[in-house]
Amino acid sequence: MFEVFLICLALIWIVFASGQDLKSREVANWLNFSLIIFALGFRFFYSLFNLNKFEISSLSFSHFFDALKSFVPSDLIFFETSLLAKSLLSFIMDFFIYLHLWLSNVPFLQQGLYGLGIFFVLGNIFYYGRIFAGGDAKLLIALGAVLPFSLDFWINVRIFGLFIFALLLVGGFYGIIWSFVLSIKNFKDFKKEFLIQMKANKMILYSGFILGGFLLILSFVEGILFYFGVLLFAFSYLYVYAKSIDECCMVKKIKVKDLREGDWLYEDVKVGKKILKKNWEGLGKEEIELISKNYKEVKIKQGIPFVPVFLISFLLLVLFYKWSLLWFNFF
Repeated sequence: MFEVFLICLALIWIVFASGQDLKSREVANWLNFSLIIFALGFRFFYSLFNLNKFEISSLSFSHFFDALKSFVPSDLIFFETSLLAKSLLSFIMDFFIYLHLWLSNVPFLQQGLYGLGIFFVLGNIFYYGRIFAGGDAKLLIALGAVLPFSLDFWINVRIFGLFIFALLLVGGFYGIIWSFVLSIKNFKDFKKEFLIQMKANKMILYSGFILGGFLLILSFVEGILFYFGVLLFAFSYLYVYAKSIDECCMVKKIKVKDLREGDWLYEDVKVGKKILKKNWEGLGKEEIELISKNYKEVKIKQGIPFVPVFLISFLLLVLFYKWSLLWFNFF
């Protein structure tokens, strides 16, 4: 039954986050952090009230400390003479041993912490790899505290893998559909920019055409090369298409008073003798203050609202993860 609560909790938060992202291209930090707090809080109190269902270890913590102390040479002045240091070390040892034993007896909370740690690493990889923006990475980290539905670590690893796979797959289709809508909505500007990008990226198009054609010829010998040739030919034009969308549909001129922390500059901005360079982290508070003293408007680059992809992927996971686990167990 705890799965139902976690699923409902995550759905409520992701729906609100999707609304924020669609409206302002931003997800508030409090929304992501509060999801972590509520998910871990629920796991903590659920584990606390069900603690009697687990076997509590009766190991003496002093035995652990005595065993660890035996590894320390007896001639160390610090260990022999400093009673305060020995007491402090004893306290730290006992604390972490107790924490480990307690967590081992509350696997529901333990799995939530494991999930949070794993998704913290993944979120940072996706952020610094420039796959996700800051808000998306934080939401991914927050979901790490929700997704461990099982008390078995390896089942949870499968759930994590399924969610990431769904996220990337849905994200790919979502990006194509969203860009297609943008190109139709801004067809005149897109058509003009597409021609400009074709001229600017002639080498990529020619390379794709030549290499793709070469693979198509070789496909008469090895049939599978036909698909690689078509993909190589298509990707060269897909690059030009994506570049055109990026330049004509994702750039917006806004008033400086409407700038928010995290907004991406479209181009470098000169403020006195200082140049504020465009970067992936976006604008900080001090940079916005500098710009506001010298400019009334500035160009920024907007990303597509990606949080709805989280919502779709999470719903797919909820609908199919039990079936998928049965499939994994079968094989």
